[in-house]
Amino acid sequence: MNITTDDGLQLHVQVEGDGPALLFSNSLGTALAMWDAQLAALTGRYRIIRYDSRGHGRSGVPTAPYQIERLGRDALAVLDAVGVERASFCGLSMGGMVGQWLGANAPTRIQKLVIANTAAELGPPANWDARIDAVRAGGMIAITETVLERWFTAGFRTAQPDAVAKVRSMLHATDPTGYCGSCAAIRDMNQRALLPTITVPTLVIGGAFDPATPPAHAEELAQNIPGAQLVMLDAAHLSNIERTADFNAALTRFLEA
Repeated sequence: MNITTDDGLQLHVQVEGDGPALLFSNSLGTALAMWDAQLAALTGRYRIIRYDSRGHGRSGVPTAPYQIERLGRDALAVLDAVGVERASFCGLSMGGMVGQWLGANAPTRIQKLVIANTAAELGPPANWDARIDAVRAGGMIAITETVLERWFTAGFRTAQPDAVAKVRSMLHATDPTGYCGSCAAIRDMNQRALLPTITVPTLVIGGAFDPATPPAHAEELAQNIPGAQLVMLDAAHLSNIERTADFNAALTRFLEA
């Protein structure tokens, strides 16, 4: 299904299963399919709501740079459209940045918050400008293999080529304009001041081998969000794919505690 945000953008949304509502938000350069393994494990216990972030997957692609606040309001628009007043939330990387904004600015809508492989600030801006320039010049293919090396450990890339190929396809399918707009949102983000204001129960998941958002970022989040729990997985950036069973176990333990 498609829903319409308050600024007139179409977002692609899928809803499956019955039970307490659980909203998933994808990372930069992927789509809702990045959560397929979580869907398979949790559909019988939760009402799973997934959506393609603006500029990604089958959602609309605005041309202006995006902001984390705008991405957060998109998530609220999804909940409104599917008739859910309050849901638990799980976001990874960019999705986890959205989760921080929601936890601070829309706590009445979030029951429990899971933010994985993410950061409150992720500079320097020059790195994001260089990535934007590379994609504008050469398309998504110009960065794909470098990104995959950061998203998965070498051992996983060797052992699970099909899983890596699926993510490669999502990267290649991402609209360069949408990718660059989202890069700008991350470049311009600094949510450190919001962390102490997050009062919803929070789980932070990090990757011990994550070069994109290293363990220090997860530790900073856990230390500054009151009462937050921290789980570190033996994974690189896309920990929900590289360590599916461990990720799902940590997620369900937290949600059902």
